[in-house]
Amino acid sequence: MLLKRLFLVVTIVFCTGIAFATENLTENAAESEQTKAHGSPWQFEAGISAGRPTPIMLNAGVGYNNFFFRGMGGGFHLGPSEYWVGFRGSFAWKFFRELPFSLDLGLGGGYAFANAPNYIHKALNRANKVKYVRPYNYKESLDISAEVRANIYGVFSYIAIPVHCFMKHDEPTVIWQVGYAYSF
Repeated sequence: MLLKRLFLVVTIVFCTGIAFATENLTENAAESEQTKAHGSPWQFEAGISAGRPTPIMLNAGVGYNNFFFRGMGGGFHLGPSEYWVGFRGSFAWKFFRELPFSLDLGLGGGYAFANAPNYIHKALNRANKVKYVRPYNYKESLDISAEVRANIYGVFSYIAIPVHCFMKHDEPTVIWQVGYAYSF
């Protein structure tokens, strides 16, 4: 069901982008040729995003023509058993690079780890004066994913569906991020 909805949303966004691109193509043909003649094939970006499984990530990317590499990472440490960390990297092919709207399709991988205190387990261990259970909960995943990223004027939505999970402790079914990336 989720894949059908994802396919429907990507199709609608793709068709909308094509409609806007063909409408503005005749108006901006001369301007576009000037930009291509003097523009650089390199493109860089930096930004921030929020999502799952890592709540907040910093993003950086570098692209040459339509081929793009992105790296994302983030972490937070609140106490000895309360923290999270995550890293992701991806290689993607960028469609509609010249337009304000772009769609990236690619392959990536990532690692996420989260640790949080479990007060019920702590109370159980204190009551028995023996450590029967871990006093914290954790999630850990390492995966290779198929990825889709839609970007319009720097605001992006990123969805990754794990193809293979190496660590199968609470493995994610869908990884997503929403954020802003400034391109230069």
